[in-house]
Amino acid sequence: MQISKSFLGMAALIAMVGQSAIAQNVSNNRVAAKTDWSVFVEENPKECWGVSVPTETVNTRDGRVVAANRGEILLMVFFRPSAEASGQVAFTGGYPFREGSQVSVEIGGSEFSLFTDGDWAWPASAADDAKLVAAMKRGSDAVVTGLSSRGTTTKDTFSLLGFTAAVEDAETRCAS
Repeated sequence: MQISKSFLGMAALIAMVGQSAIAQNVSNNRVAAKTDWSVFVEENPKECWGVSVPTETVNTRDGRVVAANRGEILLMVFFRPSAEASGQVAFTGGYPFREGSQVSVEIGGSEFSLFTDGDWAWPASAADDAKLVAAMKRGSDAVVTGLSSRGTTTKDTFSLLGFTAAVEDAETRCAS
């Protein structure tokens, strides 16, 4: 799956302005807040996405909790009509993933795998995206576990309160 440069640029902007900026509506392309999720729209090319930051983060190495220097941690679902992308899931853990590693997402006892490339992770196919989005709509939280290039295991918990409303809003905004 490919993520466009403008989408990555907006994700980088979100990362730079930080978690509190998302909550305080600082970004000029945030169009809605749905409990723990926000909706963003980029016009050229048209892209819409729902995004959230974790409610809890735990970093471990060799079974011990450690401090880790991480950038912005984001879980998102986006729509890009020009690329016929609908409901694509993406995760960035705020660090480069270990080469060849996978990220796991656990929701309500079901586990999903994401492949990694640099700082980003995605499901392998549109069908996998659809299964993950369906689970996110039913779940109350998502636990995302990854492995950094330095060997730190990260476990980020995302609330799914407002997820369905945010994703449906983003999808509707990109349909028009």
